[in-house]
Amino acid sequence: MSDYLLAIDQGTTSTRCILFNRGGGMVAVAQTEHRQFYPRPGWVEHDALEIWHTSERLIRETLAQAGCKSHDVAAVGITNQRETVVVWDRATGQPIHPAIVWQDTRTAALCRRLAGAAGADRLRDKTGLPIATYFSGPKLQWLLDHVPGARARARRGELLFGTLDTWLVWNLTGGVHVTDPSNASRTLLMNLDTLDWDEELLEAMAIPRSLLPTIRPSSARHGTARGCLSGVPVAGILGDQQAALFGQTCFAVGEAKNTYGTGCFMLLNTGEQRLRSTHGLLTTVAYQLEGAAPVFALEGSIAVTGSLVQWLRDNLGLIRSAAEIEALALTVPDNGGIYIVPAFSGLFAPYWRDDARGVIVGLTRYANKGHLARATLEATAYQTREILDAMRLDAGHALSHLKVDGGMVGNELLMQFQADLLGAPVIRPRIAETTALGAAYAAGLAVGLWRDLTELRRLWQSDRIWEPRMEADRQAALYGGWKKAVTRSLDWVDSQSAEAGQ
Repeated sequence: MSDYLLAIDQGTTSTRCILFNRGGGMVAVAQTEHRQFYPRPGWVEHDALEIWHTSERLIRETLAQAGCKSHDVAAVGITNQRETVVVWDRATGQPIHPAIVWQDTRTAALCRRLAGAAGADRLRDKTGLPIATYFSGPKLQWLLDHVPGARARARRGELLFGTLDTWLVWNLTGGVHVTDPSNASRTLLMNLDTLDWDEELLEAMAIPRSLLPTIRPSSARHGTARGCLSGVPVAGILGDQQAALFGQTCFAVGEAKNTYGTGCFMLLNTGEQRLRSTHGLLTTVAYQLEGAAPVFALEGSIAVTGSLVQWLRDNLGLIRSAAEIEALALTVPDNGGIYIVPAFSGLFAPYWRDDARGVIVGLTRYANKGHLARATLEATAYQTREILDAMRLDAGHALSHLKVDGGMVGNELLMQFQADLLGAPVIRPRIAETTALGAAYAAGLAVGLWRDLTELRRLWQSDRIWEPRMEADRQAALYGGWKKAVTRSLDWVDSQSAEAGQ
């Protein structure tokens, strides 16, 4: 058997392919951004065909870099932006509408109707989730209601639905229609007790079951690839944040990781116990190995972190590249009293407020672009602190440390401020691309490249640890300012403008 594993990491702003060896080392990597479409305020879309064609090209580029052929690859694993949805024609493979991205808020009015008098937690006992625009089911309902003829075609069995994992597997294999519990648990359509689509939930959103993929374990042989990966087993599927938890080898109850990407996502392993959050967190499936019980997690989801840096670059032009923000932030000693609450699409955990919008507060004539850069970075750390506070309350214990990964962990100013704000060590792994690594691990386990989780845990190594060093009084004052700033972002969108997609 080959010692190589290929991971396709399909993210919100880009797709990357990474080839790993048996030791978990990166052999080759290729990455390309894809276009973002904003047809109306609050609407965010992707071109699913562009994503698939980009993925094909990146697979070829990665193999070429390593001088490999498909027969050198033991298995392929897929990880993906989770709640983004595609509906396509079963016969032609053509999407019937652009993919609706997880950040999109067009379903706000639909979600309020679905919640009804029972409120946003109406479906939480079955799904572990509040009813919110974030999740996939309402997006699918919107497509069936608004694309001409879609509902009738769905009833006739002519259409298929999937999140991006399902879309990529279907195209890779020539028609295998599957997903895994980590992605299915983000739809508001799967019952956490049965790990299957729930008839009551489907009826509530008027969704025909024939549209939906089969739910299979995260680590299992799902099908065989064709084309440029001809003959390679597709053996791992994990939503991106669960893949990062897996790649960080957080296999024990109480272990947590935080991924700093377009958004920010902290997951706490709760084992086979499904904890119901009372502090605004999500209960989600972390992963399921073939033949084993599912492992659950508590999750805190933040919509805007890395994308706030992109906004500073693309919309305001204060930096030419994302990497420049640290140097700009270091031109000032502090935030100058400025806070940025990036509620571009409302606030996710722990608030779940789709009426919130972004604000910059504390502006004076003293403020300059360095302060804006510093406030941009600090916004990520403040939001993460809010999630950690909620996890402490739900799980009943404090975290001893936090493992971190994702594109922003190379920013040392941010990582030190994060440790200061949490009052706990922040640990960066030697391989920062833990999302792709988790997908590779899942695929490798399924084909026997590794025996068990213990063997994977031995592969993990730390790269750097940031210890907290901020005085408690200053920490409390800064965090208090953030909490005050959040209140200024609330109640900005009324129900009428939300109905219109504003």
